[in-house]
Amino acid sequence: MKKVWLSLVTVSLFALLAACSGDEESAKMSSADRVSDSAEFATEEQKSVEAEVEQESATEDIEAPNTRMIIHQAKISTNVKDLEKAQHNMEQKVKKYEGYIVESNVYLESEETSTGKMVVRIPEKHFETFLSEAEVEASKVLEKNVTGQDVTEQYVDLSSRVKSKRAVEERLLAFMKDAEKTDDLLKISNDLAKIQEEIEVLVGKINYLENQTSFSTIELTMYENRVIIPEIENKDLNTWEKTKKQFITSTNSLLSIGSGIIVFIIGNIPVLALLAIIAVVVVWVIKRRKVKE
Repeated sequence: MKKVWLSLVTVSLFALLAACSGDEESAKMSSADRVSDSAEFATEEQKSVEAEVEQESATEDIEAPNTRMIIHQAKISTNVKDLEKAQHNMEQKVKKYEGYIVESNVYLESEETSTGKMVVRIPEKHFETFLSEAEVEASKVLEKNVTGQDVTEQYVDLSSRVKSKRAVEERLLAFMKDAEKTDDLLKISNDLAKIQEEIEVLVGKINYLENQTSFSTIELTMYENRVIIPEIENKDLNTWEKTKKQFITSTNSLLSIGSGIIVFIIGNIPVLALLAIIAVVVVWVIKRRKVKE
């Protein structure tokens, strides 16, 4: 009877040890599976976090923002009396309103016409004032075109996307700390690098919109049309000088004619002498006939 009880106790102990061993192995396997699946879980968690944050952002952005974000641009063409002076005055106004010059050129098209072109960035709060002063500087406004682009919704959308990407970035960093396998670390690192690159792109777009809405762009073209008066020399207004000039001109003309006559006579003396003899003979013959009659 004692042998039977010993056998039963021994079998029970072996069964208990086997069960404990199985539980430990299953626990180890479960832990290993969880670690190995961390990368896949991180990817799924990334999508869920983004969707959750975007939904929260959409709910928060139902109320309209206090200030609208407008990108203002203007083109103005004017006539000015003095291009150099007008351009200098506009440069001083840009400094006055804490703006900056993007481009400044002067073109000399002809002796009568010159053109100046300026592209300036002016703080948004001084946009209307600067335009008004530019018109005052001109003698005539030829063209004025002002446009505005509302980018408030685009700015809010970009901000929401950055917020969701930041949340995913934090979650991936937490997963990276818990990951033990090299493959898991590599997968999470790749996802993290991709998220950070997307964040940089979105932040760049946000900075661009902030710059464009903080400073307005104004393209100013100025034309100067000068009236050229021909230079009048003093001699043109001196009557005595003009008289002497005319007398000398007339004398030279007479001398030229006389010189021509003298040259003609002397140069043709033989011919003229022969003609003179012929004329004398003809006259003598005519007179003699009259005497006989």
